[in-house]
Amino acid sequence: METLESHFHLWYGVIFFILLYGIAILFVPFYKKMDRKPATAYMAFVIAFAIEMHGIPMSMYFISWLIGKRLPEGVLWGHTLVNQIGYLGMYLNIALSISGIMIIANGWYNIYHKYWAKEAGKGKVVKTGIYKYIRHPQYTGFMMITLGMLLEWATLPMLLMWPFIVWLYNRLARKEEKDMIEEFGEEYLSYMERTKRFIPFVI
Repeated sequence: METLESHFHLWYGVIFFILLYGIAILFVPFYKKMDRKPATAYMAFVIAFAIEMHGIPMSMYFISWLIGKRLPEGVLWGHTLVNQIGYLGMYLNIALSISGIMIIANGWYNIYHKYWAKEAGKGKVVKTGIYKYIRHPQYTGFMMITLGMLLEWATLPMLLMWPFIVWLYNRLARKEEKDMIEEFGEEYLSYMERTKRFIPFVI
């Protein structure tokens, strides 16, 4: 019979999840050194998720040591709030992960055939596919994927890291927009007026 404890010390599961979620990084180019920081933070989040879920529940051990008693399942270890919402967090994670990967892939496909062709003298503002609605779909996808992990298996490191990841991607998005304005001028400013940064029609 499967128990919560049977989730742990499954190191093949740790490796599987790191590789599975790490695939998304392949859809992001790194033209500048600063671009690597959000990707590094994303992978640190993935590793924390994989280890806490299938390796060692470090948050549970640490909090238990700190307060002198074991927290109930779903509070900083185990399926998030499982006693209140059941396995809803797991289903939300699946939905957000699939949607996030699809958004990342769509963004990669469109920008690869438009903007990245600038080395051949064909670079232009990308306005097709998901770029009709948001300017940074890959960053949106990464935030969706990490939010899904948090909803399924929230732990102390993940709760601390997620706001930092959002801040990093927002910072990088602003920097890229500044570069695009310098490169394309009024065309990109006009594009910015018609689109949102991360969430269509919202922000």
